[in-house]
Amino acid sequence: MKALIFAAGFGERMRPLTERTPKPLLPVGGKPLIEWHLEKLAALGVREVVVNTSWLADRFPQALGDGRRWGLSLHFLYEGDTPLETGGGMFNALPLLGDAPFLLVNGDVWTDYDFNRLPREPDGMAHLVLVDPPAQAARGDFVLTTEGRVRAEGTPLLTYAGLGVYRPGILQGWEAIIGGHDSPGGKPRFRLAPVLAARMTEGLVGGEHYRGQWTDVGTPQRLAELDARLAADGA
Repeated sequence: MKALIFAAGFGERMRPLTERTPKPLLPVGGKPLIEWHLEKLAALGVREVVVNTSWLADRFPQALGDGRRWGLSLHFLYEGDTPLETGGGMFNALPLLGDAPFLLVNGDVWTDYDFNRLPREPDGMAHLVLVDPPAQAARGDFVLTTEGRVRAEGTPLLTYAGLGVYRPGILQGWEAIIGGHDSPGGKPRFRLAPVLAARMTEGLVGGEHYRGQWTDVGTPQRLAELDARLAADGA
């Protein structure tokens, strides 16, 4: 299995911390956020990881090298000066990910979730990890049925953790779903959420509710709180 790490965002809410450092490279618990993911991916047996980049893209190879220290091969995929959003970022990475299901994780989240729990073959087009909605985004995103299917509407809503396993075919026909979109540098830019919602309507998205630790590290305050908690836990 290969993996894709979303790391192309501007990190605007994290400024001034992200003026010279991309958000996934900000340190927490003694190492960059993204390194927590790389260690878990290596332990899972993943050997090839695509890291999509845009803002301060040159910092990633400087900080991480080629991935050899974790037994990984890192491919840094530059999207251009304008990030392609989640759907465009995934679409842009597909040539490097191949035809098999791949693991996707957002570079700006932290969790103690064991990646070994993820299915290697999702039942449908995707398997999403969902968590309880955090205080800063209490509404949530999706519903998890008792049969383990994920729906875009209903209650109670859970939050997508930015972690899952996807089949490349999930993006088939994305243009008909998205409609109009811009293409900076000739690359399509669009969000993944509408595509996911369409696949959910078709019954092609499964998931699970994870009740362990998870943080969307979106602000300096949340970064500091996570760092303090990890220090207290001896991480």
